[in-house]
Amino acid sequence: MREAYKDQLDGILDDLVIMTHQVKRAVSQSTIALLTGDAGVAEQVISDDADIDRARERIEDKCFELLSLQQPVAGDLRQIVAGLRMVAELERMGDLAVHVAKVARLRLPHTAVPESIEPSVRRMAAVAQDMVSKVAVVIAERDVDAAREVEAADEEIDKLRRATFQEILDPGWAHGVEPAIDIALLGRYYERIADHAVSLARRVVFLVTGEHPGAQH
Repeated sequence: MREAYKDQLDGILDDLVIMTHQVKRAVSQSTIALLTGDAGVAEQVISDDADIDRARERIEDKCFELLSLQQPVAGDLRQIVAGLRMVAELERMGDLAVHVAKVARLRLPHTAVPESIEPSVRRMAAVAQDMVSKVAVVIAERDVDAAREVEAADEEIDKLRRATFQEILDPGWAHGVEPAIDIALLGRYYERIADHAVSLARRVVFLVTGEHPGAQH
């Protein structure tokens, strides 16, 4: 009986890893749609978000079932509560990827990102995607050192977002108001994806050590 209970606990983390890979794909595909103006890819990201939502529901159901039937304490309880919080963050990351895809769709048949600022947006997206990949490793291996690497990467996203703001506020910005708004929103979306990745990594540190590594985002 105890062995089955342990398998159920471990299964929650396994499901979180799978969900993290779904989110990584959503972030990657939404960026492709954004930078290429691919309508089909944008629509796929938007429709696939239902799969991420269903994954959240499944994981939540498992967590609540364990809470109600097993009455876990100490480390087991911490794992289940962390799982509930993590799954909510992953769903929000998926929603942010959808927001990126919707910006891409709004500007079709053109691309939403002016050529002059594309390198910054591309880099922001790459860092955010890499952070999501690292989170999958952090959750799967409960790797505290890898969790700290995720937090360090967040600084680059913040710098890139500030740099894009400087560009769109520069008097020489020649692309008009709508692209400026798009870039401001996209910077916020990628920054929030990164923030959630940091929060997830911190939750794993808490799960492993029982200590809060810093204030949650």
